[in-house]
Amino acid sequence: MTIDQDTIIADTRQWLNKAVIGLNLCPFAKAVEVKNQIRYVVSTADTPEALLEQLLEELAFLRDADPAQVETTLLIHPAALTDFLDYNDFLEVADAAVEDMGLDGELQVASFHPDYQFDGTEPDDIENYSNRSPYPTLHLLRESSIDQAVEAFPDAANIYETNMETLRKLGHEGWKKLWAV
Repeated sequence: MTIDQDTIIADTRQWLNKAVIGLNLCPFAKAVEVKNQIRYVVSTADTPEALLEQLLEELAFLRDADPAQVETTLLIHPAALTDFLDYNDFLEVADAAVEDMGLDGELQVASFHPDYQFDGTEPDDIENYSNRSPYPTLHLLRESSIDQAVEAFPDAANIYETNMETLRKLGHEGWKKLWAV
């Protein structure tokens, strides 16, 4: 697979702006995007082992970075873990890496994938689209940022339900139209 980093980052930014921010699927995303505090990293890894190595590097980078400069990282890996079930299994490895580095309670990994599927849903259920990104992506977040965002957004516990309702109202046709523009 040829990896065109500029295109991959542009596609990911478009998804972030049209879906995540545009549909308000994450009310905290706009502020860090506007302030350019998102680090976009395109991995050339094509095996889970190589991806794990890069994940460890990115966790260390985010741990050491000034939050005013880099608040969060999107580790986009278009050539590794393209199968959702393999990707989903890798999330346990990612969580173990956070714990092994002593970063549990400081950093966490959120998950996005083109074929994302929540437990108990069918593959084509519109609700799955809240976590569907153009490429497999590991989102590295600071726990302190999540805590601050939750304090500023009193209904944070309802975000998941709000997202499901938003996507149900939008439907598959609305999702397609979102990308046709």
